[in-house]
Amino acid sequence: MPTIAVADYSVGNIFSMISAIRRLGLDVELTGDPRRLSSADGLVLPGDGNFGAAAKSLEPIKQAIIETVSDGTPLLGSCLGMQLLFERSEEAPGAGLALLKGYIRRFPEDLKVPHMGWNTVNSKGDCQLLDGIEGQYFYFVHSFYPEPVDPADSAATTGYGVEFTSVVQRGNVYGTQFHPEKSGQAGATLLANYARLLRR
Repeated sequence: MPTIAVADYSVGNIFSMISAIRRLGLDVELTGDPRRLSSADGLVLPGDGNFGAAAKSLEPIKQAIIETVSDGTPLLGSCLGMQLLFERSEEAPGAGLALLKGYIRRFPEDLKVPHMGWNTVNSKGDCQLLDGIEGQYFYFVHSFYPEPVDPADSAATTGYGVEFTSVVQRGNVYGTQFHPEKSGQAGATLLANYARLLRR
């Protein structure tokens, strides 16, 4: 059975992600040890909170994550964890992992933020994470969203005043702006889809 390492970098929402993965019968470990992260079959980067504070907390394990992903290990980021896959954010100073080129933007001022609740996710093509659940509802809580430089990195979109990228996929790097661990059966299926990628 593949081992999934959930990165421990002192942000919220980590334990609900661990519980969701365990419910699928998968082997999951919470760790901030760079050696344990690098030896896992898959990495998960959850989180909620402020981009700048999270980027600072991520520093001790940042290089280990980048090197592990460059070696081919799949990485799934969710919510703030997805935003940290990019370079920078309008929310606060701080450098993300820069595994994807792009910037995190705030929703327009005329929209109520945070964007909170259930919304649909619409695939733009062959999105492995959304296999069997394309077009279903997922749970969102966020005031910022990713704007990839390369449109090909945008695997799915969601409408909330603007049409924004809600799923990214580039090589072995995946991300969801929503919370799969809070998204019922659709979220469980997405996590199972991610786990299947580790067995290939």
